[in-house]
Amino acid sequence: MNYQYGQFCPIAKALEVLGERWTLLVIRELFLGAERFSELEQGLPNISPTMLNRRLKELEQCNIVTKHRNPNQRGYRYKLTKAGTELDAVLNPLGQWGMKWARGQMKDDELQTQTLMQNIKRQCVPSQLPGCGRRVIHFHFADQADFNNWWLKFDNDEVDLCLTAPGEDEELVIETSLRTLTELWMGDINLSAAKNSGLKMFGLSEYEKTFLKWLGSHPLAGIARTH
Repeated sequence: MNYQYGQFCPIAKALEVLGERWTLLVIRELFLGAERFSELEQGLPNISPTMLNRRLKELEQCNIVTKHRNPNQRGYRYKLTKAGTELDAVLNPLGQWGMKWARGQMKDDELQTQTLMQNIKRQCVPSQLPGCGRRVIHFHFADQADFNNWWLKFDNDEVDLCLTAPGEDEELVIETSLRTLTELWMGDINLSAAKNSGLKMFGLSEYEKTFLKWLGSHPLAGIARTH
């Protein structure tokens, strides 16, 4: 970690801990429920394993993250300490500011099916799905050559994200472009605009009617851009 500012100012001291590339995004993923190294990689697909390991070690050294060996399993689990959880007071206002002032039109290289589907899994609302028990929703990204089919598998309130077909009946198939679903989930467009951009749904009507309720949205989706 680079202690480069040489100032007693608490903002400077905080940035010496948090200002390195990827650090705050690693903390974001831990807030969102990631615990394993592989889960952190899924939420941060552009980070190298070497860089992720380095950032986790730095956060451990600063008493922001603790590492515990998985009982009866290989690998470790990472959790935020009290110092880490108090960073919610930093990340949430930072995200609000970013939604308002720093977000322009999303570039194509900022759109990733892995990141979007991982976040949809985290924010979806199983209690808003019709019925109960095991249900399967299929997402097909028609404009993507790779990672273009995903399945959300619900078992009551439990949610699993799959890259291979579960081999069960699908209650709903959603066909869309990556940009359209991302913009809908981020609150940039409404469902009518998404359908005008090619989003289609095939399956049980009650799942289509409650689509926005169970899909969820980005936690900051209600904040409008100022430019």
